[in-house]
Amino acid sequence: MPKEKYDPPDPRRCYTIMSAEEAAGGKKSHWNELEITGRVRSLSSSLWTLTHLTALHINDNNLTRIPPDIAKLPNLVYLNLSSNKLRSLPAELGNMVSLRELLLNNNLLRVLPYELGRLFQLQTLGLKGNPLSQDILNLYQEPDGTRKLLNYMLDNLAVHPEQLPQRPWITLKERDQMIPTAAFTVMCYNVLCDKYATRQLYGYCPSWALNWEYRKKGIMEEITGCDADIISLQEVETEQYYTLFLETLKDRGYDGYFCPKSRAKLVSEQERKHVDGCAVFFKTEKFTLVQKHTVEFNQVAMANSEGSEVMLNRVMTKDNIGVAVLLEVNKDLFSAGMKPPQERQLLLVANAHMHWDPEYSDVKLIQTMMFLSELKSIAERASGSVTTGSPTSDPSSIPIVLCADLNSLPDSGVVEYLSNGGVAENHKDFKELRYSECLTNFNCNGKNGNSDGSITHSFQLKSAYDSNLMPYTNYTYDFKGVIDYIFFSKTHMSALGVMGPQDSQWLADNNITGCPHPHIPSDHFSLLAQLELHPPPPHPLNPLNGLHLPIHR
Repeated sequence: MPKEKYDPPDPRRCYTIMSAEEAAGGKKSHWNELEITGRVRSLSSSLWTLTHLTALHINDNNLTRIPPDIAKLPNLVYLNLSSNKLRSLPAELGNMVSLRELLLNNNLLRVLPYELGRLFQLQTLGLKGNPLSQDILNLYQEPDGTRKLLNYMLDNLAVHPEQLPQRPWITLKERDQMIPTAAFTVMCYNVLCDKYATRQLYGYCPSWALNWEYRKKGIMEEITGCDADIISLQEVETEQYYTLFLETLKDRGYDGYFCPKSRAKLVSEQERKHVDGCAVFFKTEKFTLVQKHTVEFNQVAMANSEGSEVMLNRVMTKDNIGVAVLLEVNKDLFSAGMKPPQERQLLLVANAHMHWDPEYSDVKLIQTMMFLSELKSIAERASGSVTTGSPTSDPSSIPIVLCADLNSLPDSGVVEYLSNGGVAENHKDFKELRYSECLTNFNCNGKNGNSDGSITHSFQLKSAYDSNLMPYTNYTYDFKGVIDYIFFSKTHMSALGVMGPQDSQWLADNNITGCPHPHIPSDHFSLLAQLELHPPPPHPLNPLNGLHLPIHR
């Protein structure tokens, strides 16, 4: 059942008529309930223009039918059609997903449209006094009968086999013809792991379409259909990584790296199979694995708490993780017909899933800072700057691709931090909590560097998707917004193109109020970008455009 408390309209309704003087004086009338009574036989079409209505009482009349236009009142929470002469109901009633109470008592209904199963927020369904079939009545009369009946109807509602329209490819720029560049595609996709795919969270989706055995086919079709060179997945269950994702993708020329959330260490072997985490896959004909890393945010938080209570109580208690793989770009990936670069070209691919709760904007921001701080250390070690102590070594000399479900909107501190290279120490997303002492640990200049009132990072990042390209990456009934991202080093790379959004008109025309859906296997849409990597310059004196390691002969 829906968690929100619903207060039905007061049955002791009283009406006041505005006086002529009040009307002349400009007094405004505010009403969102309407009662129509008096043995009415048909309804005026002007009723469907009153889209502000939240309650409609048209009981105790002589109505024999309700027109489909009733669905033009999308804000109705309460609809009373009891004690009429209704023999059928329009299927469009199923589109009125705001309804919490639908009263159909004492009519002549023998059947109900299965579309009523889509009313996933309905808490009260009145059916008494109708000559309904015994199987419907039996379900309805069980404990929690309303919910069981609605679930039954949703699960048996015919789904049109119409195919999802193809998402458009948006070209952003042409590939550089003057120098040998490497072009490759990157996918970022939160696949919605099985244990989170519940009717409590996704009541609008039939239970069979939430079932993992059904959804996994659509998820693998999405992944293999995109055929990306690098794939970053979030919410991958441990067991499914090995039995489904790795097994399927290995056959298609990929290798992968996976790590579950930190809680996997604390639970039984049986429970561990169902702990989700992050995975990165890459095509072995294009990339060679050099290193792999896991970043456990709770461990980084503990090591950098500096005695901060909020760091220990708010950040350390969340078990989100990030993974990173250091890859060598195979030389033949660079433009055919041109001489490939002589220098070894590395690429750091990172993938993370930040904490979900909107109330914890501080935690998401600090998790992102911790991740970039750890990626900086990985890049420094990889470039040899730590061992050589070379003053010109720079962790940002290794190009980076960062894929993530940041659980943060484009106007958040997290995205500001990533895009602008830093964020103010007193940013509102820190919620005025006392983090300042430990935040400087994540500054790109280190604890003793000049912070200038900001926490900065050393990677120059750009999002592959400009702010208006995707209206949403997460699409549920309650929330539709952009929270998934692909960032890349703008000093080394550019975006050649991206896969655009699912057609919003198609979603509206098919009354898809949220995902998952029989045609859409996750509550997230995948991101796909084609990136162009510029080669490092031949002289490793001032490594600005790439990592320069001597070729071992």
